[in-house]
Amino acid sequence: MKRILVLGVGNVLLTDEGIGIHALELLQQHYRLPDDVEVIDGGTSGMDLLDQLADRDCVVLVDAVKTGDAPGTVVRLAGDALPAFFRSKISPHQLGLCDLLAMLQLRGEAPKELILHGMVPFSLETHLGLSDEAAARMPEFVERIADELRRLGAAPEPVTGERGFWTAAVA
Repeated sequence: MKRILVLGVGNVLLTDEGIGIHALELLQQHYRLPDDVEVIDGGTSGMDLLDQLADRDCVVLVDAVKTGDAPGTVVRLAGDALPAFFRSKISPHQLGLCDLLAMLQLRGEAPKELILHGMVPFSLETHLGLSDEAAARMPEFVERIADELRRLGAAPEPVTGERGFWTAAVA
């Protein structure tokens, strides 16, 4: 099993609630990831992901977040900040993730490190695709996820051979 899991979650039918899924697509389009990094589109799954999260060194969770900050705010939460995030739901799938993490803890299989990269959504209306405002923020958001992988010692390689290729990547 690969040691790092990048897990995108969200509902792509609710505009920016799908931020985590869209971010993973862009990450995989623009970067070659090291062999020890696995990427999973978790959609709105909960307990179905139990085996995929078990015993990982690190899980990088990518999702829309409700923090009280302005829409478009990009956040990184880790350690003690994560339980507070799971207490204020933004969408139905978060209940499943909270339960999933509790089950992994009880089984002694929780990831050694859990990090959340999130963006406060602009819109949660029924619509396939991101709002224009969220799409404009995706290059910065995806670059932060790539930076996290670098911090974890699993540096992704840009497909173009250089960083900063985001001029028209998300349109």
